[in-house]
Amino acid sequence: MKDELLERFLRYVKINTMSKEGENKTPSTNEQFDLANILKQELEDLGLTNIKLTDECILTAYLKSNTNSNLHIGFIAHLDTIPGFSGKNVKPNVIYNYDAKDINLTHLTIKTKDFPFLKKLKGKTLITTDGSTVLGGDDKAGIAEIMNMLSYFKQNPNIKHHHIHVAFTPDEEIGGGIANFDVKDFNCAYAYTVDGGLYNEICYSNFNASSAVVTIKGLDIHPGSAKGHMLNASLIALEYQSLLPTFANPMYTEGLEGFIHLCSINGEVGQAKLEYIIREHDIKKLHILEKHMKDAADFLNKKYLKDTVSITITPSYLNMYEIIKKDKRSITRALNAMKKLNITPLILPIRGGTDGAKLTQMGLNTPNLGTGSYNGHGPYELACLEEMQIVSNILIQIASI
Repeated sequence: MKDELLERFLRYVKINTMSKEGENKTPSTNEQFDLANILKQELEDLGLTNIKLTDECILTAYLKSNTNSNLHIGFIAHLDTIPGFSGKNVKPNVIYNYDAKDINLTHLTIKTKDFPFLKKLKGKTLITTDGSTVLGGDDKAGIAEIMNMLSYFKQNPNIKHHHIHVAFTPDEEIGGGIANFDVKDFNCAYAYTVDGGLYNEICYSNFNASSAVVTIKGLDIHPGSAKGHMLNASLIALEYQSLLPTFANPMYTEGLEGFIHLCSINGEVGQAKLEYIIREHDIKKLHILEKHMKDAADFLNKKYLKDTVSITITPSYLNMYEIIKKDKRSITRALNAMKKLNITPLILPIRGGTDGAKLTQMGLNTPNLGTGSYNGHGPYELACLEEMQIVSNILIQIASI
């Protein structure tokens, strides 16, 4: 099964599925259909039923239980890779029996001093790129592991399993694709996104999230006659940022600590705009950070002209834990699966959001599992085949009776 898993993974990562910010359509790129159609054919070859590929590039399929089980479990992974770094012309590089030394690629070196976890992967099979692209383990490792699980059950019909539903979705990296997911049609008691890092991760707590746009209106007057009249919007923008809590900057936070992150700032004398994301695991603390931002705007409006600074705060997603804690069946099942495999689970809060958070809000409890991939979203990305196989084994155990 490990050789089959590697073959699948190498096949998937070579397909460009980059999503694209700012597109008013789903999927944001048609290339995501290239992988979806390949997976659709593979699902048909494995004998799954109720296979659907929607116009929004959501692929779902069903493997009927081979017992009288009434439990329906879902497994979900996303098709796209990040828009911010190239996923085109991926050249996967397989390193067998890794020697725990620096990895010299064509375009860069993955150094053990920069990534100390590499020492723990000695003797394993690693997959990297040539250093010019992302690998796409986020989330093609998850896709390969789910497909490997399905293949296992088809090759071993004597292994009893519950009803299994799978879904491969678009545009996770830009946060839009899951909005079109039909939870009712998926028909599961609960599900798992397979989209994390470490193979033994289980994550069921994530940030509450909102975004903010701060707009500043200046008064552009010739600097030679500006005294007492000019309002420099760019300078007020800098002043606005200085009024926010210093240690709410993400460079000072970790674990369950939230932040206010300035994503972009653009300005001239006459106008300026700042764009932020706001994150907190505790919803009350999120509202406190939002109040800091509103108070800063109010202060500057009192200091300068009324309505100089306006702020719009928009909710993005909520912490899935607030819902999952009321029904922990998905967590209990994953923990028991790892226990049976003698795996020590690593329970981590997600310092971000996942499709699982949104699905949980939509009525489908969906914690997140790891994939055995590392350094996502950049050229240093790699995956460990043996850990990917462990993840696939965890999925098999979760679905087994």
